[in-house]
Amino acid sequence: MSAIKPVNTNEKVIISLITVTYNAADTIKRTLDSIAAQECRHFEHIIIDGQSSDGTIALVNTYKANNPHINIKVVSEPDEGLYHAMNKGLKAAEGKYVCFLNAGDSLHDSTSLYNVMKRTEVHQHLPGVIYGETDIVDNKGIFLRHREKKAPEHLSWKSFRQGMLVCHQSFYALREICPEYDTAYRLSADFDWCIRVMKAAKQHKLPLVNTHLVLTDYLAEGMTTKNHKASLKERFRIMAHHYGYPTTFLMHAWFCIKSLLTH
Repeated sequence: MSAIKPVNTNEKVIISLITVTYNAADTIKRTLDSIAAQECRHFEHIIIDGQSSDGTIALVNTYKANNPHINIKVVSEPDEGLYHAMNKGLKAAEGKYVCFLNAGDSLHDSTSLYNVMKRTEVHQHLPGVIYGETDIVDNKGIFLRHREKKAPEHLSWKSFRQGMLVCHQSFYALREICPEYDTAYRLSADFDWCIRVMKAAKQHKLPLVNTHLVLTDYLAEGMTTKNHKASLKERFRIMAHHYGYPTTFLMHAWFCIKSLLTH
């Protein structure tokens, strides 16, 4: 890998936002509106659609026509599932940083991308990850609660032994160190991917930077939420792979005890 160069703020694309869609006409508008409202313009928006049949693409085309100032890339074709589509987004990305924003999720406010971008200018080395907090919203975009798991002050790849402390949508990863998603995982490849990104950051001695801000509003009914038990089993496998079975078993035993104590 070549030396990691600092961000040039004259570059047009510093952040690549990637949204994967399939029949998302009921939820995509809020996502698109939040991106169009950004004060920072140093980004691109990549939309990878699984050939929707419900009007999603019509909404995307309207968004593209109404926002000629935004670099918007749209691909609509059959794919082999969510994480295969996310890998296509990674390959299409040109920004220094990538972030995946699902249909229905939205950037928290109009300064979100600006606040992420500013974190690239104040460190001797480019951060490997820039991260923040997440709020949970309903299918109308109405605030429900703050995410229960809080982003730690000092994040490392070992932090995820405690679970996914940083939501995938509030995790901006330096593209140059990003691996592809492991499509052997059907529901929790994002959990594995974040750990591998943080391991790569450690290998290259790059800081992980906490913005101390809410960056994303996350739609409560995501795919993982709808398949909760299967997702937890997959996460156990991922944790065992990265942290070993003894540590993973002990951590899950503690999760169970803590759940009993708080109910």
